[in-house]
Amino acid sequence: MIELMNISKTFNAGKANEVKALQKLSLNIEEGEFVVIVGANGSGKTTLLNLMAGTVIPDTGSITIAGNDATKLAEYGRSKWIARIFQNPLLGTAADLSIVDNFRLAALRTKSKGLTIGKNEAFKKQVQEKIATLGMGLENKIEQPIGTLSGGQRQALTLLMSVMDECKILLLDEPTAALDPRSAETVMRTAEALIKEYKLTAILVTHNLKDAAQYGSRIIQMGEGEVLKNISAKEKAKLKQAELYEWFG
Repeated sequence: MIELMNISKTFNAGKANEVKALQKLSLNIEEGEFVVIVGANGSGKTTLLNLMAGTVIPDTGSITIAGNDATKLAEYGRSKWIARIFQNPLLGTAADLSIVDNFRLAALRTKSKGLTIGKNEAFKKQVQEKIATLGMGLENKIEQPIGTLSGGQRQALTLLMSVMDECKILLLDEPTAALDPRSAETVMRTAEALIKEYKLTAILVTHNLKDAAQYGSRIIQMGEGEVLKNISAKEKAKLKQAELYEWFG
């Protein structure tokens, strides 16, 4: 599904603040895998996610997505495959629009937008049914501006919106870092359910080692722009949380 070959990326090349974010990194993620990426700050994991999303273009190497060369493809050109959930729950939604309007825009993410967004009663019912699965009591508040909700509520809704349109790959960029424990649990539980239901290929970047141990079919540790450990699903099933902590000394 995603193949990166000999990827290198340097920021501020030749300057005093030069950062070699990735160095000849190669990685293959199969269709349907749920890969968890961990690493210390500056290890290159966010740069890796940005390269997959298309917000950063590699200096060298190639990126293939669903059999297509996406090396130099901009972010909007990858939207037919990729949806992304950001660390900041305020991103990914239009604060002044209602919940249902945000869902309608999400449903048109890869389609041409006209002058109206066409939210009929059938669509509203569909949105209510999806939101009810969260158990947050928001299904009867779909006309409420989404900006009035808590960060946890917005992040959970953003996850649901990610599958309103065509999506094959879900990028989760530390989605619970800014949330309280209860909201974080809801978001991760929702993410796991959606990944299974829609058979998504998913990549989770996280500092939460409990989540790294609990979720995903494979785990990768990064350090200084390289892959330090690549743990298969079979190996991960035997991996204990205490061992993860040992990776970080």
